Amino acid sequence: MGRIFGTDGVRGVANEELTPELAMKLGAAGAYVLAGQGDTRHRPQILVGCDTRRSGDMLAGALMAGACSVGADITYLGVLPTPAVAFLARNRHADAGVVISASHNPMEFNGIKFFDGSGFKLPDSTEDAIQAQMEAGMSDVTFPTGEGVGRITYEMDAWKEYAEHSIRLVPADLTGMKLVVDTANGAAYLSNIKALERLGAEVIPLSNHPDGININRDCGSTHLANLQAEVIKHHADAGLAFDGDADRFLAVDENGEVVDGDKIMAIVGSFMKEQGTLRNNTIVVTVMSNLGFFKMGEKQGIRIERTKVGDRYVLEHMKEIGAGVGGEQSGHIIFLSDNTTGDGLLSCLHLLDVMKRRNQPLSVLASIMRKYPQALVNAHVANSKKEHYTEYPEIMDRIAKLEQEFSGNGRVLIRPSGTEPLVRVMIEGEDQDTIQTKACELAEFIEQVMS
Repeated sequence: MGRIFGTDGVRGVANEELTPELAMKLGAAGAYVLAGQGDTRHRPQILVGCDTRRSGDMLAGALMAGACSVGADITYLGVLPTPAVAFLARNRHADAGVVISASHNPMEFNGIKFFDGSGFKLPDSTEDAIQAQMEAGMSDVTFPTGEGVGRITYEMDAWKEYAEHSIRLVPADLTGMKLVVDTANGAAYLSNIKALERLGAEVIPLSNHPDGININRDCGSTHLANLQAEVIKHHADAGLAFDGDADRFLAVDENGEVVDGDKIMAIVGSFMKEQGTLRNNTIVVTVMSNLGFFKMGEKQGIRIERTKVGDRYVLEHMKEIGAGVGGEQSGHIIFLSDNTTGDGLLSCLHLLDVMKRRNQPLSVLASIMRKYPQALVNAHVANSKKEHYTEYPEIMDRIAKLEQEFSGNGRVLIRPSGTEPLVRVMIEGEDQDTIQTKACELAEFIEQVMS
């Protein structure tokens, strides 16, 4: 089989691509590899949580059966945000944490992602070791019998431990704030609402009645229109939107305008710099962050480091250089002093804390960064060629001339698609019509040269 792990675990349509059989094999191989590969002196302890998808129980049951078959003891935590599982794995000194979730994807999809005992997502080498065991049929594994078989313990209120931990980290006084909170009918429906209420906010829940099939359906951080309308309707101070597993967070200001991940990091990061808490005076983002974010960094005296697209690459670079804040425009933001993965609740609390301590509306705080218009156009290029666009001098010359034309007030980003026969052309600049035209022209030119 090809590599089954993607950038965020194993994903697919539940019961079609991601079957109970596959989940059971992942559970057995994952538990075996993460817990010391058959160390009989130690009984592995693994935490399992899921989002609100109907297929979650099916896949969790299969995965836990597989883990028990190699002698692991499981604590099933039920519906819980992804960052909560990462935190609890670390806090309880478990051998691993597993989340059954497909994040912001439609409900028919599901996924399985592992965290190690320190709460970090697995490196490629560990994922490869798990897959190697699966492909070998775990032929070198001695499966226990009798007392050696693992057991499952059910704990359905672990969300309280996560919520209280988040409140201790960011004890913002939200008294007097009116907030519309969209939990995407997902994993945040209980923990995040209760945490905000405990801090004194008046919370108006939105898309907060999960039924197993409505997760992410026209709601949450990928569909903000309803939240924007409700903020205006209720004259709220802000709207808060999470995705299905609550590791992403976006906001809407009091005027109904979107405050994306770049702006959230700009607001919180600049405040932390003033307070002397921005580690190494650095924020790590991907190449897809808006040009306005980099200009904000220059103005505020904040060093901006960039990585390729993917939160795992952001995290890797943060650890390499000792940065404490990093993330993506999509709202996947990591506060490494607080948690080991993107955490929607912590991101939300940090932003609200700045609003209260500055005593300024979100629209004013968001003006710290000007968002430049972006145009994204796909150039259709053969899969065998798409990674080699830099080897065409005429393409590189065309890009250089465009960037020279922008004179620092625009940029060109070319990125091969990871899954499709495409080269993505993204241009940022002062005027939307101008950059759209130039992006189309450049994409067409790339197609012609590389055909």
